Amino acid sequence: MSKNQIIVFVFVAFITMLGCKKDQGTPTLESGKIVLKFVHYVDGQPMVKDTMKYVNIAGNVYSVSDLKYFISDVILHKSDGTNLLIYKDKDIQYVDEAVPQTTTWNVLDDIYTGDYDSVSFTFGINKEKNINFRFVNPPEVNMAWPDMMGGGYHYMMLNGFWKNGSNQKSPFNFHMGIGQTYSGSNNTGMVTGFVQNFFNVSLKNSGFSIHKGETKEIQIVMNIDSWFKTPHVYDFNYWGGHIMQNQAAMQTAKENGFDVFSIGGIH
Repeated sequence: MSKNQIIVFVFVAFITMLGCKKDQGTPTLESGKIVLKFVHYVDGQPMVKDTMKYVNIAGNVYSVSDLKYFISDVILHKSDGTNLLIYKDKDIQYVDEAVPQTTTWNVLDDIYTGDYDSVSFTFGINKEKNINFRFVNPPEVNMAWPDMMGGGYHYMMLNGFWKNGSNQKSPFNFHMGIGQTYSGSNNTGMVTGFVQNFFNVSLKNSGFSIHKGETKEIQIVMNIDSWFKTPHVYDFNYWGGHIMQNQAAMQTAKENGFDVFSIGGIH
């Protein structure tokens, strides 16, 4: 072996040794996974569709035929004050009671091991993300919100029937999305502005710990009856069966939404 070959051999060996030392010294962050499971209750019991047996606090007898909505920007809040935003490949989940696979969200992100104090999320879709053509395929595309009313997508479609003041079965469409202001009274005239009705939900008792290789299922319950009772008594006979284009009604629903979601369990 020549002198030059020896020098090259020693240099390559030295670089390789440094690379090995660097690899050995690089810490590997341990992680697990989470699954978000969405379930729907009325008065503390699993919701039963198309059954005229529920009574809200206003005394309206009602049933539920459809329930579909968006959850977005899920944040895991760590005990050290840092936050982990779930965003890998998907940051918006469409949930549809009629499409069982949508009620389970297998989060792709690696969730770093440790203690988490709470879970929060956005009900609906925020202004920056709620744009036309974000979804091009069903079922999400069927949630489109009319352009003249602000565009984007419904936050929620809750459909059913209630017995009106004449004891007749009447349909209701409890739809939430972007609201409007109008130039005239009683939602008449030209649209003068838009109101963002998405809101943040911070789940009580949602702290958990996760270990390396572990998968935690977090069950999130929508308590449908809560849309109608706190802090405002929601009466279908007052608001009618349709709340789109009625910002006052949607504002009431939005303010009632603060306690609609709860933790069913973490396993």
